[in-house]
Amino acid sequence: MRLTRGPGADSLLDRLPPASRVPLLRDDLDPVAELGELRERSPISPLALPLGLRGWLVTGYREARAVLADADSFSSDFRNLVGRGGLRADQDPGGLGMLDPPDHTRLRHLVGPEFTVRRLARLTAFVEQITGERLDAMDAAAQGATASIDLVSTFAVPIPALTISALLGIAPEDRDEFMAHCGVRFDITGGVGESLGAVTASLDYLRGIVAAQRRSPGDGLLGRIIAEHGDEVTDAELAGLADGVLTGGFESTASTLALSAIVLSRDEAARRVIREGDAVAVDDLVDELLRHLSVVQVAFPRFARTQVELGGVTIEKGDVVVCSLSGANRDPLLGSGLDRLRLTKAEATHLAFGHGVHRCVGAELARLELRVALPALFRRFPDLEVATAEPAFRELSIVFGVDELPVTLRPTA
Repeated sequence: MRLTRGPGADSLLDRLPPASRVPLLRDDLDPVAELGELRERSPISPLALPLGLRGWLVTGYREARAVLADADSFSSDFRNLVGRGGLRADQDPGGLGMLDPPDHTRLRHLVGPEFTVRRLARLTAFVEQITGERLDAMDAAAQGATASIDLVSTFAVPIPALTISALLGIAPEDRDEFMAHCGVRFDITGGVGESLGAVTASLDYLRGIVAAQRRSPGDGLLGRIIAEHGDEVTDAELAGLADGVLTGGFESTASTLALSAIVLSRDEAARRVIREGDAVAVDDLVDELLRHLSVVQVAFPRFARTQVELGGVTIEKGDVVVCSLSGANRDPLLGSGLDRLRLTKAEATHLAFGHGVHRCVGAELARLELRVALPALFRRFPDLEVATAEPAFRELSIVFGVDELPVTLRPTA
């Protein structure tokens, strides 16, 4: 689902100079060459921003990691934007992404335990089940003959959507509406007002879900938080947490599944590893796909709390710092040959999930889904091909991806 710009929309892009759109641009699957050229000239460069903000774009790995790790020098709080360009306090999207400690620490403590490797292991059988069901549905659609289907709607979206809704405890009858609230906020072509409006609609919907869980807590994440910490968290905070889990655990994983299918369909060696490799080889390739694709293109903006010297640049108090995750993940500091997909993971930890206190809480869930779904897809359909030479990639979206991806399936022996 996408939002289009209406007449008179408060468009962020109308006020964003073309040169400052570089972190969101792609050439096919790759960040545009200008992003790498900026990093080569300097790991931190000026970034023209609207709303009267002075900005910096961080493209270097070391510098991005330093910014993301330093919650003392840099704030993520949405209130830094209130009053600029007509933004209001009631447009705060909630959740963990634009919140500082100690509130961030308190709320993350409520959801973090559910996303550890150990706790998520119980979901493996469920992910395997829904993956198998989706592959069976694709097989049935092909009806034993060569056929073209949309991989996004039949495979890439349902697997993370059903997984995250089950984890949260969303009732099956509510899951279609639940999924409808994903994705729109990341497309800024309609402007910041429309993006925040999409978040508001999602939060309104989730407050209703939270209210129902207050009355009768289920056995999902929402119900458990209410049962164990009900007096410690408000409905608004819980709706924000659910919204953050929804967007972080759904949209980026769906995009990575779809884009990974494109990469693997083009690379026979990588396709052989994902189909035939042992668990370690598959894990390494999944990690490399995450780095190579970096579907979350930029981290949430940081606001300097004080003057900071970084990468030879003086960042003044109040300046906005935007870390390019796709740029940092191709910094030669991580190894050689990073502009292509490699069959082993990078020498250093990539930033596809961010870093520091705001590192994506759903990172291990995403890895689990990718480790299960991608091998299963290419074992069932080893000759899967993308049925278009030019996939319709999203333009200027914080989460890079495709809204549809026609693929050709061929019957297997």
